[in-house]
Amino acid sequence: MTEDICLVENRGHVLIVTLNRPAQRNALNAALRQRLRDVFDDYEADPELRCAILTANGTAFCAGGDLKEMASEAVQIPPEEWSLLLSSKGHVIKPVIGAVNGFALAGGFRLVQDVDLCIAADTAVFGISEVKRGRGAPWAAPLIDLMSKRVMMELLITGEPMTAQRAYEVGFVNRVVPGDRLLDEALAVAETVASNAPLSVAAGKKLVEISTELGSSHAVAFANAVYEKVYRSDDAAEGPRAFAEKRQPVWTGR
Repeated sequence: MTEDICLVENRGHVLIVTLNRPAQRNALNAALRQRLRDVFDDYEADPELRCAILTANGTAFCAGGDLKEMASEAVQIPPEEWSLLLSSKGHVIKPVIGAVNGFALAGGFRLVQDVDLCIAADTAVFGISEVKRGRGAPWAAPLIDLMSKRVMMELLITGEPMTAQRAYEVGFVNRVVPGDRLLDEALAVAETVASNAPLSVAAGKKLVEISTELGSSHAVAFANAVYEKVYRSDDAAEGPRAFAEKRQPVWTGR
């Protein structure tokens, strides 16, 4: 069944999404791509969910596109829906954490590129392998904001993967942990994010995106507008009130 290729589990305010095609190294066939869009659309729509984790079963995180499916369908230029992996809108407003358990290649690398934070097992590897298959990676353009020009160049023209440690050193990965601690570490980070005021978290993510697109000098005016909603929210009053009353805040996202 289509549902089995992508598993979902709620842990309080955290959603765990697990790619589940281990025999195919979690390759992104059409069914899995659609399932991911549906899952993350539901995540966005659920007010109880505040942070998501994307991980995978098996020894691979994701090998990229399903080459057998592409060959059977004589795919030349990838269809437009390939640009919509984690949402039917092409962008997830709520935070997503990648928990990369194995190799993330091609489209799998793209998934990691699209998440907000990345925690990797020490055995994980990351690569843009399209040049080894005569394919292209136009989706990699935003990498210039995630790593240096020369590291990006090396990935794109050699097709050789980099280790989790190297990915951490160049700023692509936030943390590297032993494989048996991967999900626990991702959950700890996700629960920390989910414990914070939802509007403040959303504004923080938006601020990073605006600053990336516009540069720091032009982003300030937009940032003030983004945070105005936060300052005027019920949660902005709840935070100081909870502190004064020596209790945990109860966020409403309003």
